[in-house]
Amino acid sequence: MLLIDILRTWLFTIPVVAVLTAIGGTASLMVSIFSSTGRWQHEVARVWARAVLFVSGVKVTVEGLENIPPGGSFVFIANHRSFYDIPLVLPWINVQVRFLAKKSLFSVPFLGTHLKRAGHLVVNHSNARESLRTMSDAARVILERDVSILLFPEGGRTYGDLEPFKDGAAYIAIKAGVPVIPIGLIGAGKILGNHGRIIRPGPVHMKIGDPIYTIDLTLADLKPLTHQMEERVGELIGQKVVAPATESVGV
Repeated sequence: MLLIDILRTWLFTIPVVAVLTAIGGTASLMVSIFSSTGRWQHEVARVWARAVLFVSGVKVTVEGLENIPPGGSFVFIANHRSFYDIPLVLPWINVQVRFLAKKSLFSVPFLGTHLKRAGHLVVNHSNARESLRTMSDAARVILERDVSILLFPEGGRTYGDLEPFKDGAAYIAIKAGVPVIPIGLIGAGKILGNHGRIIRPGPVHMKIGDPIYTIDLTLADLKPLTHQMEERVGELIGQKVVAPATESVGV
């Protein structure tokens, strides 16, 4: 079975995903000529994500879509176990979503062009001042462009238990005054984990929790909100979070 997965990954899945990414990036660039808001580019990304999941043999079941209130903008948060987490989430959320991406991703052919033209934000985890500026920019983008933000508050792909959340998602939600929508991804790490080199077909269960409202919160509520977010995501994936969040502001 391992040999079959290896052969499928390197002889079929990776080449096809690369072609899909090239096609998607080109389409995103073309529609960006007519859309400066990133809305059409987002729709292209959703089609690309569905195609990537299909050729990878990933079947997603979604629970809790009714927990996303109609209209408005949100900060979506999810646990982060796989390189596939963004394409796992994008097709099912029927709102305009932007996300914070590492600077290195903006240099990837086709993908980087899409990220720039679609209005996604660069985040520098190693520079606290730049990270804070990015979070302020994200809150401004939510308010000015009527879009939502997708974040993985653990700060990177992780194994095993849920890692303590950084405060960035809570900061953005409070500054923008928008609800936080928690998402739990179950099984994503088995598809393509943190250091994985093999893409394994399989099921992923995506659970969307009740919104956490922030309209009456201030930055003094940053730590309690971050811990509440940890608890909600932990509940969705069946993990208990016992210690309050201690991470500094960051994304």
